[in-house]
Amino acid sequence: MVLTAEHPREVRNRIRRGELVRPTAGLCPGYAQANLVILPRELAFDFILFCQRNPKPCPILEVLEPGKHEPTLMAPGADIRVDVSLYRIYKEGKFVSEVRDLKDFWRNDLVTFLLGCSFTFEAALVRAGISLRHIDEGKNVSMYKTGVKTVPAGMFSGPLVVTMRPIPRQKVVKAVQITSRFPSVHGAPVHIGDPQKIGIKDLSKPDYGDPVEVKSDEVPVFWACGVTPQAVAMESKPPLMITHSPGHMFITDVLDEDLSVL
Repeated sequence: MVLTAEHPREVRNRIRRGELVRPTAGLCPGYAQANLVILPRELAFDFILFCQRNPKPCPILEVLEPGKHEPTLMAPGADIRVDVSLYRIYKEGKFVSEVRDLKDFWRNDLVTFLLGCSFTFEAALVRAGISLRHIDEGKNVSMYKTGVKTVPAGMFSGPLVVTMRPIPRQKVVKAVQITSRFPSVHGAPVHIGDPQKIGIKDLSKPDYGDPVEVKSDEVPVFWACGVTPQAVAMESKPPLMITHSPGHMFITDVLDEDLSVL
């Protein structure tokens, strides 16, 4: 497994120049990555309440004031309009476009939310000897809509989305222990084992990302996912929601261990 050891600032600059367009799993190990949600100001309170009621899929790392585009807490000097390699635009619940930057979409009333991402704890899993197949194979992590409903807040409601990683059976307990240390980036798994028990019919057909094999000596382990707001947008139909493209995260300057509780 090869993890790139560049500093987040260098990677963000490459993304800004259009030189790097790929899922960010495995990039900048040791640094926290974040999901991105951008909404009009009039919807910001409803979404904050939604995150408060659903902290597993939507752990808030930073909220930017309306019109601001520099995440001064997580990555001073960065620009969320250009420092993610792919963005998605949702209007009235429909995915309408995928774009390389937000220069043509930016407005002074937009409020940005950075939410914790499970890519953050992947370096800790790798250091503990738990190989991650999507990184080994250069793929995006597998993501699935589940039959589990989030807790509604204001106009926002919809299904929980999860990521899945095959974990060797004898290392599942270790994986739970490690990821439990990172509650602000989804924390411990929400489900282990039979995917049908959370409404996933076929692991070979993820709703987002790429499929990976689950071998006979492995267990599928599921973590809450920050793509949940995108599934919620399609069900709740806000007039506008801008997000990262699944797997294309915002890489922060914050060390992952700084988000650990132990």
